[in-house]
Amino acid sequence: MGGIIAVLYGAMAYMVFLGAFLYAIAFVGNLAVPKTIDSGEAGALLPSLLIDVALLGAFAVQHSVMARPEFKRLWTKIVPEAVERTTFVLFASLVLILLYWLWQPLPGTVWLVEHPLGVTALWAVFWIGWGLVLVATFLINHFELFGLRQVWARLTGQALPAPKFKTPGLYKRVRHPIYLGFLLAFWATPEMTQGHLLFAVATTGYILIGIQLEERDLMRLFGEQYRRYRAEVAMLIPWPGRKVSPAPAEDWPPLELREPKREA
Repeated sequence: MGGIIAVLYGAMAYMVFLGAFLYAIAFVGNLAVPKTIDSGEAGALLPSLLIDVALLGAFAVQHSVMARPEFKRLWTKIVPEAVERTTFVLFASLVLILLYWLWQPLPGTVWLVEHPLGVTALWAVFWIGWGLVLVATFLINHFELFGLRQVWARLTGQALPAPKFKTPGLYKRVRHPIYLGFLLAFWATPEMTQGHLLFAVATTGYILIGIQLEERDLMRLFGEQYRRYRAEVAMLIPWPGRKVSPAPAEDWPPLELREPKREA
């Protein structure tokens, strides 16, 4: 019975994540949804700014704290290990939904691109960014990253194999293609408002800090293997001429932080 409940919980959390992810595209792109990054009536500048900063901070704290190995060791004393990743995904999605709901628009225009070629180019980069995020999750293991593989393994009584990482496709050129995709999507817009700029700057800062925390943990867990990978592969910008050494690649860890026993 516990395995069935875990699978149902994992499926529910994944559906919440999927809805939050798809809504994020429309939210940032000012597409046809009830609330976007620039929609709604603007309030007083300072209260709106403080609310938006608090919402961004809440996401950063939740995402960073729950991703740390120290927290996971404590957290899995409360929740079963098989649903630890599912619970992380659910909490992150709920914080995002809260951000969409309470976000305050700051409508002042920072830049406005009106030339058709420029508009088309920026929209192309926007969609490439979101596509990169999605593709990169499947290049590693989409269903493990979002907790579905773990709950299915519990239901079927299977043991997850020891973590073994290969550098498929994009991961041979950039260590964090998921983060790169987010940065492209957040910054590529024909009209950059003050609110959108705040969102882009804050998420960029969080990504850069998050990468440092994540790679610190990876080096502590995997030592020289990850140090070599970091030395040979660019962090975010895939400079030509750099590539992963082929011999040890299959033993390197995934770029999303994992415990030696794999995230549950």
